[in-house]
Parts: sequence; structure tokens; C-alpha cells
Amino acid sequence: MLLNGPKGDEKMNEKNYKENPKTKDSGIICCIPQIGKCPNKCEDCFFQSGRSYLEPLKDNLPNMPTIEQVGHRIVRVNDGNDSNVDRQLVMDMTSEYKHKFYNTAIPKNLDKFDAPVVLTVNPGEMTDSEFHKIHPIPNNLMFVRIRTNMWNLKLVDNAVQYYSREIPIVLTFMAYFKKLISEEFERFYTFRKRTSNSYWAITTHAWEIVMDKYKYNKWVYSCGMIEGEKGITACRHCGNCIREYFATMEHLNS
Repeated sequence: MLLNGPKGDEKMNEKNYKENPKTKDSGIICCIPQIGKCPNKCEDCFFQSGRSYLEPLKDNLPNMPTIEQVGHRIVRVNDGNDSNVDRQLVMDMTSEYKHKFYNTAIPKNLDKFDAPVVLTVNPGEMTDSEFHKIHPIPNNLMFVRIRTNMWNLKLVDNAVQYYSREIPIVLTFMAYFKKLISEEFERFYTFRKRTSNSYWAITTHAWEIVMDKYKYNKWVYSCGMIEGEKGITACRHCGNCIREYFATMEHLNS
């Protein structure tokens, strides 16, 4: 286990660990305990698209910060791959982290995790057609994440309605590298740089159209403070994960 290895191993890991540029200076630090690609195979996934900050994956996984590197921060477990793939391995590899939350798109045994969990409810091929309706809601569910674009808004409406019962909801606006945007929706997208790479990504005007629908729903947030070409999308300007992590911990410890 990387975290409990001898000092030499810790120094080697400290040298090799690569920080996710999106979470820099945010109070969150990321890790991936597994090797290889994610079996979920979500379309245009940043992690295994060849454009990840961890390329080449075979040389940079697992990607685990030392306790010293984590410091006061919250560990986001699996900013790539999925925490429900080899779940016991994931928990074992992160057992030394005081503050952590898990990311998964697999709605199984969420209550078996030993910390809060974020669930993506419409991963992969489900993105535009259906979403996971989990019941009962596990106590450690931190929030649900809905992959959002301008042609799946009916699904988004249904998912928001389903989970708007004291379950925080974060809309993650999809950006596409390979996918062709149909003529009907191309006015809502522009090719622009996000954190490190350029994609067909939603415009600020289109983002406002979507978020305006939920401005009176206290459970719905955007991933990123403002999306679009006027966007403020770095994690340090958002705060959703930090807020909901501590809110979930308050709930679990009450």
C-alpha cells in the first residue's frame, strides 16, 4: 500500500504524484488507486481520452498523494476510473486519508463505502436516455451528479424532480472533443479551451438558460461557478464538493 510504505517509497510517490490542475488551490486533492482504464467507458471521458494530465496512464497510475501532500485538504477519490471498481482496494488504499469522498457511476452498495459518495446518475450511454433511480437513499450520499447537455434537458428535469428531496444535485455540463453537435444545438456550443484542452463546450448564454430553470430549487447547483466562455470553472471558485462533504459528515455524525 503506497501510503504505508517505507520512507523511500513515500518519497518516490511524492515525486511521482501528479496534481489535477482543475482542483489546484481549492482545498481538494485527487487520487486514483487503480491501474488501467475505467470499465464504464463514458463517451468523451477526459480520463481515458488520451488528453488526461495523467497520460501516459500506464506510467502514472496509481496516482496517490502522500499524507504530507494531502495536508489539510479533502481527498477526491477517483477523479478518473470509478471508486466502485475494486471497491475494497480503493478503500484500503485510501484508509489513511482523514477527509475523503468517493466518486462512482455504479449505483451498487453505496452504503458500504466508509465515507461520503458522489454518484453520477446518467453515465456513459445513459447520458441522454435514462438515469439511475436509487432507493432507498443511503445516508452517505453526498450529492448526485447529472451529466447535462442541451439535448437531454427533459432527462435532467426528471432527474432533478426525482432527487429534489434533500439530496443535493450538481449539473455537470458536458464538453465534447469528438462528438459532432447537431445543427439544432450548435448555437449553444463553442469550441474553446477549458482547463487544459479545447472542446465543443456550452456557451454562457446556454448555461444561463438551463440554470435559470432551477434558480428557486435550493438543491440544484452547477459544477463550476459559471459555465461557458465567460466561465469560472476551476474548483477553487466553486466550493460544491467542500460544502457538501462537510454537510454530509455533519449528517453522518449527528
